[in-house]
Amino acid sequence: MDIQNIINSINWTVPSWDLFVVVFFVAAIFLYGFALGKDRIIVIMLSVYVTLALIKGIPASCNDFLASIKIGDSAIGQSGVFLGVVIILFFLLSRSITASIFEGGNRGSWGEIITLSFLQAGLLISVTVSFLPMEAVETFGPFIKLAFIDDIARTAWLIAPILAVAFFSKSD
Repeated sequence: MDIQNIINSINWTVPSWDLFVVVFFVAAIFLYGFALGKDRIIVIMLSVYVTLALIKGIPASCNDFLASIKIGDSAIGQSGVFLGVVIILFFLLSRSITASIFEGGNRGSWGEIITLSFLQAGLLISVTVSFLPMEAVETFGPFIKLAFIDDIARTAWLIAPILAVAFFSKSD
């Protein structure tokens, strides 16, 4: 399926998870990026990677328990725990040693902020969706599956932020 057909498959008039993901992605790039600045985006990226390592390193029995957590009819399980731990780690890391690393509050250029926000939002969506049960993943349309769920996309979202941070740190 080509990209034009995938984009046309998004129903913009009826709210769906696909529409929510796209709106979150765009809003995160601009609102979140410019509100936080380059250094805090990097701390959030670090929080995402550390949380991913922690969640993936938990024994299978704990993961089964996390996956079974439900609120009403919604299974939040690992996705909810993942996002909660990211937020907690962000606050802990932003007040700890990473604060001294990023002293001076480098806000970054517009290009750096937009690029890092784009990559951070994509990473966060891709990782969060990876924890959803298969039934929930199947409800997403082809665009979201191609952009965030596909194995190649997930790999790209994991690697690209690291490369961008390395590139932008050389330009400082």
